[in-house]
Amino acid sequence: MNIIKISAAFVALCFALYSTAAYSKEYKIVLIHGLQPQQLISDGNVSESGQNYWQGYWADLSDARIDWPSYERIEEKIATDYLWPKLKSFSESNFCSPGCIFVTHSAGDLVARYIIDNQATWLENAGLAPLNIVATFDIAGAGGGSELADLAVSVAQATESWTFIIEAALEAWLGGQLSDEMGVLHDLKVNNARHLSPLPDARIPRLRFVGDASEYLGVTSLFIQGHDDGVVGSHSSCGGNRQGHFGSCSTQVAFNGKISNQSNAVSGFMPYHYPMLMGEDYSHGSLLEPKQQGKVTPASNQQNMLSGEAIHFDTYTQTSGWWLWKSNYLYVQNSKNDSMSTLIYDAIPN
Repeated sequence: MNIIKISAAFVALCFALYSTAAYSKEYKIVLIHGLQPQQLISDGNVSESGQNYWQGYWADLSDARIDWPSYERIEEKIATDYLWPKLKSFSESNFCSPGCIFVTHSAGDLVARYIIDNQATWLENAGLAPLNIVATFDIAGAGGGSELADLAVSVAQATESWTFIIEAALEAWLGGQLSDEMGVLHDLKVNNARHLSPLPDARIPRLRFVGDASEYLGVTSLFIQGHDDGVVGSHSSCGGNRQGHFGSCSTQVAFNGKISNQSNAVSGFMPYHYPMLMGEDYSHGSLLEPKQQGKVTPASNQQNMLSGEAIHFDTYTQTSGWWLWKSNYLYVQNSKNDSMSTLIYDAIPN
């Protein structure tokens, strides 16, 4: 009986060690979530909401989170009450000594940019060492703002006429009736977002992962410029340096992977913003989920992090059609079976 107990304990220990090793990465993964519309209606617990936000895939694969409330503003209480304490803790514990990768979603992209612009100054002024952030992986990034935020604020301030279509779009996006609580929606207005810490001194690569499908039957897309994922346009998610009606993050390949000249692609990018993967069938939310939603194409298949180490995606070309109608498509290996989030995580060095 003792032998059986020891054996069982040994097996459990080995399994635990294997599980830890399976999820161990060379760099620390820090999650920064996006807008949580329910907080505009009922404040709720910020930490609990942050945990629930990532439950689909990333929660168990990360080392830390930076949670923040959607009912506040980035340059105000979000910075003082939520960002600063976390950054201070990271520095004091040397958490980012091996290098940190910030994985952001939606408005988390904008929050990360504000952190990148300010963290070194804040920490040095407190007698602490700046964080070693080697890259951000921005999924459905809203750093360029969202036209839906412009719409919501305009409606709330009665500068936009209320219509059935507007009501349907905002309720689909926010999940309920628009309230007087605007919070970070002000920061997410396109003009405001693009003027918030637009040119950080730090040369941290911002790697972009982009979708092109809507969760809302297309009703929100009516108000967003260019191709979009149901919440943000490609001008923002690709990292474009201006708002526009863009159709791809790459001049050489379409969202569906077709290799051809893209005359309406994003032509200029914000500093150190590099689009990596595009998924025609991925929406704003499904980019975070473990479920595969369609093949993924690379806007770029390799980019170096600040550490010099490369993030790389293997690709292959597939031919479809015949004779004059034959076309070549570029896809990422394993994207036929793996979700976008899985492809991203697997690319992080072990």
